[in-house]
Amino acid sequence: MRYRLLAILFIVLALGVGVYFADSRLPALLAEELPQAESVLVVKEERKLYLLRDGEPYREYGIALGGNPAGHKQEEGDQRTPEGDYVLDWRNPNSMAHLSLHVSYPNEDDRAHAEARDVSPGGMIMIHGQRNGFGWLGRLVQRWDWTDGCIAVTNVEMEEIWHAVPNGTPISIEP
Repeated sequence: MRYRLLAILFIVLALGVGVYFADSRLPALLAEELPQAESVLVVKEERKLYLLRDGEPYREYGIALGGNPAGHKQEEGDQRTPEGDYVLDWRNPNSMAHLSLHVSYPNEDDRAHAEARDVSPGGMIMIHGQRNGFGWLGRLVQRWDWTDGCIAVTNVEMEEIWHAVPNGTPISIEP
């Protein structure tokens, strides 16, 4: 009985180490090194994110959006991704998801429209990987819109974007 318990504990520990490695370390090993992007284009209807150089896409990724993706973000909690021209202005290596790049929403116009409606415009719109601990489900989860208004990719894709897109890179989000 004691050996059976030790065997079960060993298996659980090995699985835990394997899941941790697959979720946090493996994406960096699998990601391709890409040239630096000059800008990023998101086309919500296509569910695509494009990295651009010289105005031309050189890499594309499938994305998941918020649960209510049609239209421009109006207020906090509407589960919409904003539309328009913004900047990827800072990054978070320790986010709730595998890496994240912040979209500079809300801008001045977004704040004015929200203020006119007496609502909060929301914020913290990010490009990010999968929720920590669930990266191994990335391809499956990406089949539907699951974020609160962010732009989600798989963890390997987020590693590529993270290294190809410096702070200050413009991002255009189209309907």
